[in-house]
Amino acid sequence: MTTNEKQASDGSGSGKLCAVVPVKVTTDAKQRLASILSASQRRSLALTMLEDVLATLAHVAGLADTVVVTADPAAAVIAGRYGAQVWSDGAQTGHTGAVVAAARRLARAHLDMLTLPGDIPLVEPDDVRILADATEPFVIVPARDDLGSNAVRCAPPDIVPLRFGDNSFFPHLVAARGLSIAPKVIRLPRIALDIDTPQDLALFLAQPSRTRTRALLDGWRVPTDRETEALA
Repeated sequence: MTTNEKQASDGSGSGKLCAVVPVKVTTDAKQRLASILSASQRRSLALTMLEDVLATLAHVAGLADTVVVTADPAAAVIAGRYGAQVWSDGAQTGHTGAVVAAARRLARAHLDMLTLPGDIPLVEPDDVRILADATEPFVIVPARDDLGSNAVRCAPPDIVPLRFGDNSFFPHLVAARGLSIAPKVIRLPRIALDIDTPQDLALFLAQPSRTRTRALLDGWRVPTDRETEALA
């Protein structure tokens, strides 16, 4: 067992839940927002959204640990600020590779897994508690378009093969049912809104929030909701 695995398993037995947040290198972050935000703004946005997510997870007492899977130095600094571990295994192989690598390590450490993206700044502790309290072995929260898989809870972490992307929600349901596992679908609007496109950004800006992300965007000349939707 590696040092990180030992740290993850200290004080926890089978059934304890670890949150996993995969984060890509932020120098190329959020390319689909390039029509309205500069490269430096997109990087700042990605890191600020990550901070909102980690701040929320830090307020969920039931989690055994939080892990950020990344090769990005700035993301690693933010993770440390919120007491999250940083793992690099799989970090260079995309969202799926990062989560699958973490799932393997957590399975060896006898921890269950809740994986969330780093770009859902509206997420609140109550959303995470709903997922943490779920008793089903495979729980999934779809994206707002019912295509992506924005949160997945697996007990154990490798119970269902995971493959993320723009069209992963229904394939995940099929994969679970193919293993005779009944997936539990929970719709949580704050988790469902990940910010990738101008339309996503418009929907975020239409909702009042006290997030770091909102404060950041309010400080920029970001297009209005109608202007942003026109660019989608």
